[in-house]
Amino acid sequence: MIRLLGALATAAAATLSVHAPWLGDDVEDPRDRASTVAAAQDVRALLTAARGAPPVLCALAARSVGNYGWNDRAGAPVTPLGDALSARDEDMTRLSDADVEQLLTGLADADGCVRELSARLLGAQRGERVVAPLVQRLGAGDAALRAAAAFSLGLAHPRTAVDPLVRTLRDATTDVRANAAWALGRIEDGRSLAPLVAMVRDPQPVVREAAVVAIGHLDSTSAATTLIGVLRRDEAASVRRVAAWALGQLEATDAGAALAEALEKDADARVREMSAWALGEIETRTASAALMRALRDDESDAVREMAAWALGETEDRTATIALGTAAAGDRSARVRGTAAWALGQLDGRAAPAGLLRALRDSSEDVRLKAAWALGQIGDAAAVPVLREALERETGGTRTRSAIVRALMKSGERSEQTMTALLASKDPQVREAAVRGLAGRDAFGPWPWPQPRPRPFP
Repeated sequence: MIRLLGALATAAAATLSVHAPWLGDDVEDPRDRASTVAAAQDVRALLTAARGAPPVLCALAARSVGNYGWNDRAGAPVTPLGDALSARDEDMTRLSDADVEQLLTGLADADGCVRELSARLLGAQRGERVVAPLVQRLGAGDAALRAAAAFSLGLAHPRTAVDPLVRTLRDATTDVRANAAWALGRIEDGRSLAPLVAMVRDPQPVVREAAVVAIGHLDSTSAATTLIGVLRRDEAASVRRVAAWALGQLEATDAGAALAEALEKDADARVREMSAWALGEIETRTASAALMRALRDDESDAVREMAAWALGETEDRTATIALGTAAAGDRSARVRGTAAWALGQLDGRAAPAGLLRALRDSSEDVRLKAAWALGQIGDAAAVPVLREALERETGGTRTRSAIVRALMKSGERSEQTMTALLASKDPQVREAAVRGLAGRDAFGPWPWPQPRPRPFP
């Protein structure tokens, strides 16, 4: 049963950026997808632990797998757990007073899994019956209990806990300070801004990181100068990375130079990647030169892709040549595809040669994004290349439809082409042609690349 609880807790913790020291190495960094997948692949241990476990634990573990559909059963009329799995989530957030007392006792349990689940279930409750006891436990003699209480308060995020959590920032234990800072970021109360700013000088990186993330959630650009200093001088890459994130989250326009400097000079690729993301969020064109250099020269595929995305967000037409070169020749298909998408964002009038070459890319995703971008540009000179691309395309319906859309947007109306399109065996191609003839967009403004990393550190 304990192994099953551990598997459940690991899966749940992977969805939140939170320090959970009581589980130690059993909880991986949620930003490290590879380690999360590795933890989930211990199938033999999971099934061994599941045998004979109570149905409620099995139901919670089953839900954490993420087979989402119409409901928790993923639409199936019959599942092995039956009614235990069909219980509503609300059933676990409306616990009796006796259950709450049991969970409060569980916060101090010697087993990390029990503390983890107790903290999370308490964090799902509301009202003083939970908040007051949790605040009281912030002053307990057991450091692990104090850390768990701060964690639970962050999940519940009551404003009445702000002052006690601010006092907890002075705790002697690293884990407690880190969770208190994280909790204050969840509550998002401006009263905690100054104390959190002071925490960026904490000797422990995990505390500084939690404080910087919390500052980013408080929606106040008054801390931008402090965050710029962290980005430039903090010795821990993890802290510099979240400082870049916070500056982008706050859309701190005066941080453009510092972010461009980090993009070009920081030794850690994850810091450079997040700096590029932040520049895209700020949408400052003053950093276009740095983004173009990163797109051309950075050794990291992730950084180059983010630079392409950011250039698309800034909509700076001076980036057309750099993006066209990347769309046609970057070694990473993801970079080529995002560069093609970015070209469609620039509101250009002429199709770059690199974008036309991308219609021959070995990756269908790149060809799809290139066709979409050409539809956005609507350059009549691209019609012959688009005709050839449509004849040559062997990929899915979406890609062929995107090429048809680009043809229509580029002014193609020849009788031969239109006759062939309207007689196509593919109904979506026929629909795209009809919509184009009617003057309507064949499809919405897709594809829309999601920025990587996700904009929460």
